[in-house]
Amino acid sequence: MIAIGGAIGTGLFLGSAISVKLAGPGVIFSFLAAAAIALCLIWALGEMTVAHPVAGSFGVYAEIYVHPWAGFAMRYSYWLAQVIATGSEVVAASIYCKHWFPNVPSWMWIAGFSAALVYVNARSVASFGEFEYWFAMIKVLTIAVFLILGTALLLGFGFPRIGVANYTGHGGFLPNGWQGVGLGVAMAIFSFLGVEIVAVTSGEAKDPTTALPRALRWTLGRLGLFYIGGLAIVVGIVPWNEVGLGESPFVRVFEIVGIPAAAGLMNFVVLTAALSSVNCNLYLMARMLFSLSRGGYAPAGLGRLSNRGTPVVALLVSSAGMFAALFVDHWFHAKAYVYMLGSAFLGGIFVWQMIFVTHLAFRRRTARWEKPPMRLAPRGPWSSILGLLGLTAVLMSTWWVPDLRITLKAGVPWLVFISLCYLVWRKVRSPKISDGALQDG
Repeated sequence: MIAIGGAIGTGLFLGSAISVKLAGPGVIFSFLAAAAIALCLIWALGEMTVAHPVAGSFGVYAEIYVHPWAGFAMRYSYWLAQVIATGSEVVAASIYCKHWFPNVPSWMWIAGFSAALVYVNARSVASFGEFEYWFAMIKVLTIAVFLILGTALLLGFGFPRIGVANYTGHGGFLPNGWQGVGLGVAMAIFSFLGVEIVAVTSGEAKDPTTALPRALRWTLGRLGLFYIGGLAIVVGIVPWNEVGLGESPFVRVFEIVGIPAAAGLMNFVVLTAALSSVNCNLYLMARMLFSLSRGGYAPAGLGRLSNRGTPVVALLVSSAGMFAALFVDHWFHAKAYVYMLGSAFLGGIFVWQMIFVTHLAFRRRTARWEKPPMRLAPRGPWSSILGLLGLTAVLMSTWWVPDLRITLKAGVPWLVFISLCYLVWRKVRSPKISDGALQDG
């Protein structure tokens, strides 16, 4: 349920509008392609997580099987991406609130939601789990109802039949051709980012060997149904050329069909989805920064725990994205959400790419083990190779999506910067390691 909470957020409920604009009804194929890549990732990550259920997860795997630079760059890139993405989520939450309170300034919602969720995460892990469980439950139940109601509207069960007119009209099922479908995969991938939360929390699972593979499969299966089924209904009811970022496409569905109070209810659900995603991201970021500190990659103060056992200092530093959202919303306002989303995208893509690279190295090394670890992916390296190639194509495609061009503009300099930071860190740390070795000897 925690993984569902981390993955179902504004990427689906608001950001999917970008994919719809690019692909039209063909967005269904865009999300199918993204689901296939996510499935390959689940296989790779599941195998490594069962073999090594440790705190820090994929950053640790990369350090062990690829290179210390890979672990350093992955963890910091993931952390920064989530920091920025969390800022985009609270901006989205402020957009949703304008449905009811159009005259209330956005910064008030951003500040209020941010303070409340930092407080929740500063309490115990049990408090986080209970809070997130109910957030996720609201989303899952409502999407299920949405799928049932949307199907009834399309087929005419109890409502005037809408049929397939919106699938074939307004330029056809592929109004921008297969190129539009391909470009739409980028935002679809962003919607699936978050499934890796299962691995990040694996160090706290009681029985990871049994629980994690099941949780990974359950998470991806539900997300595939909700994303692909939900968007199929959206583009069937709402003409694709009427979808925009001014409100959630899912809320727009109920405004068009005119069901009393349903639009407001759906807006409440997408609001809880955004807040749930922020809640999960804060949990993830604090523990990632905590892991960096305990591993000697970040200041020691970030590795301290409160009396309740939570990394409060790391949590407060990780909430910087929500603080930044106040200024980005003031400067860019109408494009604040997309600007922050695009800035965060490369971090997520880079981490997924490195998970595939790490899995390829993991497979080669564990083939020599006396007792090989559990296998989830098909035999051979092909699922990870295809996933890696698919993500590389998606990353390059962002240059032709005007709203996501910031991904490469900001992302590539970031990777150069973090690589330089790693070299400096190694140079500063090496004398200390040598001195310690001499004293020990």
